[in-house]
Amino acid sequence: MALQWMILSYVVAVEAAVAILLTLPSPKLIKSKIVALVSLIVQPAAGIIPFAGFQLLDLYWKNEHRLMCTGEVCTASERDRYEKSIYKAQRNAILCVAACLLYWCVYRVTKYYKEIQNLEEIEKRYKDQ
Repeated sequence: MALQWMILSYVVAVEAAVAILLTLPSPKLIKSKIVALVSLIVQPAAGIIPFAGFQLLDLYWKNEHRLMCTGEVCTASERDRYEKSIYKAQRNAILCVAACLLYWCVYRVTKYYKEIQNLEEIEKRYKDQ
């Protein structure tokens, strides 16, 4: 069960690193190479969105069908286990949302850089004429 959360956490870490790499100031030549490489990776990486969405649906289903432990019938260890599972579910939900948001940020930043490059090429053509 924990394998999908490990994969998702690694994906979020990589997306965060790529987002930082894209937004750091660097020379134009290096930036264009980075954007070209990331734009090739962005399209196949779109699979993370349905994966994270499925994990969110799984969390929701488990939350709806979870046994409640709030009465006097629960022992202290059962209550601790219940609270721990709630915290893990919240952490995993934040991880899923972070994966989607970071993917969107990386996608938009690469798209903006590509648009800027296209506009610069058009401006250069007009200047040459």
